Amino acid sequence: MIRMLLPGHVKKSKPELGSSSYAFSEGADMKSKRRAIFLAASVFVFSAFCITLAQNRPINNGDGPATEGVGLIRNDPGTFGGYTLISPLQSTSTFLIDMTGRVVKTWATDSTPSSIAYLLESGNLLRAGLAPNPPFGPTAGGGGKMQEFNWNGELVWDFAYGTATATQHHDFTRLPNGNILMLVKEKKTAAEAIAAGRIPSSVEGTEVQPDSVVEIKPVGNTGGEVVWEWHLWDHLIQDIDREKANYGDVAAHPERVDINYNVTPRQRANPDWTHFNAIDYNADLDQVLVSLRNFSEIWIIDHSTTSKEAAGRTGGRRGKGGDVLYRWGNPRVYRAGTAQDQRLFGQHNAHWIPKGLAGAGHILIFNNGDTRPASMYSTIEEIVFPADSNGRYPLGPDKKFGPDRPVWTYSAPNPTDFYSVNISGAQRLPNGNTLICAGAPGIVFEIRKK
Repeated sequence: MIRMLLPGHVKKSKPELGSSSYAFSEGADMKSKRRAIFLAASVFVFSAFCITLAQNRPINNGDGPATEGVGLIRNDPGTFGGYTLISPLQSTSTFLIDMTGRVVKTWATDSTPSSIAYLLESGNLLRAGLAPNPPFGPTAGGGGKMQEFNWNGELVWDFAYGTATATQHHDFTRLPNGNILMLVKEKKTAAEAIAAGRIPSSVEGTEVQPDSVVEIKPVGNTGGEVVWEWHLWDHLIQDIDREKANYGDVAAHPERVDINYNVTPRQRANPDWTHFNAIDYNADLDQVLVSLRNFSEIWIIDHSTTSKEAAGRTGGRRGKGGDVLYRWGNPRVYRAGTAQDQRLFGQHNAHWIPKGLAGAGHILIFNNGDTRPASMYSTIEEIVFPADSNGRYPLGPDKKFGPDRPVWTYSAPNPTDFYSVNISGAQRLPNGNTLICAGAPGIVFEIRKK
């Protein structure tokens, strides 16, 4: 099986490793298709597998022992054996490594990744890359193109998606029908933002970059057809200008997005308002999960809508159009809680645990811990979202979406020993272990409960 590690996240791939650990160069973003999760709320976990990669020396090529803290550190019995796919953030190559940390396959590409690469069942590599002269500049997670390489390293699909007003970025997910759901960042001028109810002083001399989700049907070797789309900008609410159509009570409408949330002095000069950084799809529910780093939230939206319905508030299996069905992590965003209620802090790699794995159907999140009160440290959170039999998510009596807390959390025995300020991810493995990538310090490790 293959586990996939990307520039700093651990995300989708088929697993076959166990309790072990790698270390990568600083800023290695890794995602793995082999995902692992923990079931108990309070369990003792330990690392049995570990690898490190140093800056500009991403992998041990197998010609000798790892040096300078690079390569396999530990590999105990009980690990889930297999291969790990690694796409370092500052490298134009993607690597497949074995349990000793040796490279068994390399894909050479023409660009660094936007964040993600996945190994498909066919053996092909699907990745998002940084396009030349990106229209949004060298932003975090910036991309602009999708590429597919076959096992022999031949480029079989090279699709550009980047204009002056919209560009692919960060993550994507491949649907069962072969289509691709991409995260897309858009540009709105200060005038457009003010017309939508943004506080004028918050956009002086700048712009706003909201996110959207676009579904592409690959066509030929370089083409793609947009077959579905959802735009955050269609679901705004504000309470500062009664003359505007989207004026309303923010607290009474958690399904909509307050255009004036996160308008702090720190954020005003930064047009990157929401910063989506992960996307996943649940075929049984026909729903899409996205992660918003700058809101410290995850959202679920309905994919059963048409694009027209996705722009409104009705339609689809849940009857709510493209409004937010569920959100979790920071209820202050929709004015239903206080700082004490916040659970996520700059998180990455939120995804549903796949069928057949421990905790299937739960959501697994790398909670980076950036801006966490008191001290900054990272955790892995597993949550069970309170959906009813129809895939709807009722609010609790306190007007917040549940759950109150995760069903399982991993942190280091000394919490501050485990911290990645950005990127990073986690994945449940078939043997019940969890594969974790701390992307900023460049460490990948597998843990199991004892």
